[in-house]
Amino acid sequence: MAGIYVHVPFCKQKCSYCDFASFPKEIGKAEAYFACLYKELKSRSLALKDKTFNTIYFGGGTPSFVEPKYIYGAVKQILTCFNIDKDAEITLEVNPGTIDENKLKIYKNAGINRFSIGLQTANENTLYKINRIHNVKDFENAVELLKDFNLSVDVMIGLPDEDVNDVKKTLDLATSNESVKHISVYALKAEEGTPMFTRYLNGELPSDDEVADIYDFVVDYLDKKGYKRYEVSNFSKVGFESKHNKNYWQRGEYLGVGVGASSFIENRRFTNTESIDEYVHAILNNKVAEVFSEDVVGDDAKAEYVMLALRTSDGVNLQAYKNTFNSDFTFDFINSIKKNLKYLNVTEKTVKIKDDYLYVQNTILVDFISEKQ
Repeated sequence: MAGIYVHVPFCKQKCSYCDFASFPKEIGKAEAYFACLYKELKSRSLALKDKTFNTIYFGGGTPSFVEPKYIYGAVKQILTCFNIDKDAEITLEVNPGTIDENKLKIYKNAGINRFSIGLQTANENTLYKINRIHNVKDFENAVELLKDFNLSVDVMIGLPDEDVNDVKKTLDLATSNESVKHISVYALKAEEGTPMFTRYLNGELPSDDEVADIYDFVVDYLDKKGYKRYEVSNFSKVGFESKHNKNYWQRGEYLGVGVGASSFIENRRFTNTESIDEYVHAILNNKVAEVFSEDVVGDDAKAEYVMLALRTSDGVNLQAYKNTFNSDFTFDFINSIKKNLKYLNVTEKTVKIKDDYLYVQNTILVDFISEKQ
């Protein structure tokens, strides 16, 4: 199992919470950027000819903002250069304000079979506050347009002036169409350097305890609607889990192309520059655009494996861990298990965080990570 991630750094305007590599004023560089992205794909494929990939994911930025021919070209290049499973999951992130019938026709011809729609909230006033370009009607139109596809919806909690009633309204909207099989619910993190961080310092965001209570409401609400939590932020109908994201949590291999994209291949993690100009210059000069690289092996690999697995409802599969590291998980992490036993479900086959504590898993994971440092 392996995935390909394609980063599209262009957007109409930047959301107030966004710290990703996205550039609302750089769309004029799209043609040069995608020409280099196609070239990077071809170059990377030479060393990966023996691998088969079963997911492709276009993230951003706003992939649906750029001309659809670029998405079509990227998929075509991937299919030409890589071994892609015939049943591959191919996902495109969509902002509801940037999708229309013409784009959908080209996406469909390209082979896109899953769309991730960024709703975030059904509160029109909050959408304006966080600098989103869409409204509720745009979301409803997007879902209707895409209803024949496998759909996921992104929701945020912890937004300014938000309470549980706002979140219920958002979830009512997100789950109102049967085509929506997957919901991702992310707690807002006010990143330093973003406008949202200023609001955080000004005391305009809900407290951690308030967000935790809202999260508990979300879990209960979605469970009643048939969406089962399979990772701390992800819920789906049975059989509609995100294959691409599950590959991350299972510490599978993935190739990332484009600015700011990270890869993990044969125990090496490497990341591209976040500058479009630097990326284009490197690729045009037949160089890699990497600015960071490290080998993740030994205890670091074990800690990372456990950190990712414990985010999920399945937890650590003891046999899979042993097959991967030729080592016993309960021996390797005996101290962390003992310290956090009241938060864990420990059986002969698995170790996982109890449902009631999954949202605060970071405080538990600190012990497992530090035990291998």
